[in-house]
Amino acid sequence: MLDIHQILVMRDNYVYLLRDPATGATAVVDPAAAEPVLAALARTGWKLSHILNTHHHWDHVDGNLALKQATGCKVYGAARDRGDIPGLDVALGEGDVVALGAMTALVMAVPGHTQGHLAYWFKADRALFCGDTLFAMGCGRLLGGTAEQMWNSLGCIRDLPDETLIYCAHEYTEANGRFALTLEPDNPALVERMARVRALRRDGRPTVPSSLLEERATNPFLRPDSAEIQATLGLRGAEPMRVFAETRRRKDAF
Repeated sequence: MLDIHQILVMRDNYVYLLRDPATGATAVVDPAAAEPVLAALARTGWKLSHILNTHHHWDHVDGNLALKQATGCKVYGAARDRGDIPGLDVALGEGDVVALGAMTALVMAVPGHTQGHLAYWFKADRALFCGDTLFAMGCGRLLGGTAEQMWNSLGCIRDLPDETLIYCAHEYTEANGRFALTLEPDNPALVERMARVRALRRDGRPTVPSSLLEERATNPFLRPDSAEIQATLGLRGAEPMRVFAETRRRKDAF
């Protein structure tokens, strides 16, 4: 099993350290800043070997070069983002496999937030590192991709096993849940989840990771077939893609 260490940076960004205990190989996912990662490495004694970037936005890659210089690690990211990801060594695409010691991650192309967005699926651990594609009760804005691309990407994630843990890159859950309640206020799973989320945030505790089973039950971006959401949007019987696109449009204005 992977050792996973979650680091909060810049108020609401999550950076993840992943270590294969058998070999000591260690990756960092989306290092927004180098200093907190270096401090965590010093505390744990872990030796960084990989940087796994999900996409090229600055709040996911700004620590790349300093970490690479300090540790000699290799940077992995989308071939499509070549030139935009600092220090990129290994260019990846759909279906590639990244070895982290004895552990492996399947690379999933999940465009929508950006054209080159990737997710890393550690099947043995049921752990998905999905950057800004899927959030707890939300999904990323369309900042380069299309609604159709994002819906298709979310569909690929939605098909993963129920027990998959969603390690997204931001603590946006409470705000996402407030929006979700405007669309589906009579969803008992959503109401109960929001009570838990509010309690966690009052205590300064993270709401991430979440399970995919929980996301399917409460995340409006995975629920375009919900009769209540369709009715709220005035789209009864509409195709899922159309319901998703309208949900994303309303969230942008929320």
